[in-house]
Amino acid sequence: MKTIQRFAIVAIAAAALLSQGGCAGMSAQEKNTAIGAGVGAVGGSVLTGGSTAGTVGGAVVGGVIGHEVNK
Repeated sequence: MKTIQRFAIVAIAAAALLSQGGCAGMSAQEKNTAIGAGVGAVGGSVLTGGSTAGTVGGAVVGGVIGHEVNK
């Protein structure tokens, strides 16, 4: 994997972890949806070489999966 891609993945993961502090008032299902969307976006971006459609598609799929986890 290229160095820039690795750096981007680490930077996105760090930003996602740091932003979780703003989720204090959210329910568990809302948190799972947000986390799923973030992880899905990163995964979709990596798998499609950074394409916008892959990133958005990954976010949607991840958000849906995260939303359904606690049901």
